[in-house]
Amino acid sequence: METAELLKRVRRLEIKTKALTNNVFAGEYHSAFKGRGMSFAEVREYQPGDDVRDIDWNVSARMNRPYIKVFEEERELTVMFVVDISASSLFGTMRRTERELATEIVATLAFSAMQNNDKIGALLFTDRVEKFIPPGKGRRHVLYIVRELLDFEPQGRRTNVGVAMEYLMRVMTKRSITFVLSDFLDTRSFDKPLQVASRKHDLIALRIYDPCMAELPDVGLIRVADAETGHEQYVDSSSRAVRRQVRQWWTDSQKHWEELFKRSGAGYAAIATNGDFVKPLMNLFARRG
Repeated sequence: METAELLKRVRRLEIKTKALTNNVFAGEYHSAFKGRGMSFAEVREYQPGDDVRDIDWNVSARMNRPYIKVFEEERELTVMFVVDISASSLFGTMRRTERELATEIVATLAFSAMQNNDKIGALLFTDRVEKFIPPGKGRRHVLYIVRELLDFEPQGRRTNVGVAMEYLMRVMTKRSITFVLSDFLDTRSFDKPLQVASRKHDLIALRIYDPCMAELPDVGLIRVADAETGHEQYVDSSSRAVRRQVRQWWTDSQKHWEELFKRSGAGYAAIATNGDFVKPLMNLFARRG
């Protein structure tokens, strides 16, 4: 992509997602993702209704009247975005591709984290780790992550969630809030690395999907290709049996993913490329608040 066009896309995305951050996610992000604990801030004179357990007896003795300790939340967090940029992420039959939607979500959450003075990092993966961006702060850092998501050309084509989770465990030694954005169309089992990562990090899986994965449109004979393997075949979408088979596969897959993420201890939301991602994220935040 030409540099000028890329910068325009980054700027448009910044304007759009920062508006969402300011108007929609202002308090929800803060309340959904708590700090690591409470730290001492100051002492002040005791007031009726204060918890007597917070009285600082040493200060109270010196001042000849009761004073209490005031604590504040240790707010600074580290937020990681683990994003699938395999060939299937370029699929999209509606308003945008899976990768474009993932980029919008990352930008919105990253600007929310930036407003809370949190550190933000990213890990882009296919069947290998394509790029690791260490956590940092500030607008410039967030825009760098967005730019990479828009323009990075991966070497791999397939998906390997387990490789991404194992790499995350190696490079992120301290606990982080980790969003994993993927369609999770991985032929390998990634249950174990997901469970291990979820025990160490606050893991949230955001499954990005195109609606035609759930409901095959009736448009006659179509040629379909697997973006990751290159395999092609013709499908008669006018066949009720074929469309019913696709719906059943989707229903079974939904159940499988929900059980998998619940079993691993990760948060979970499914977001379609043709819809609004705000509502699923708000519901996710509400469950955590």
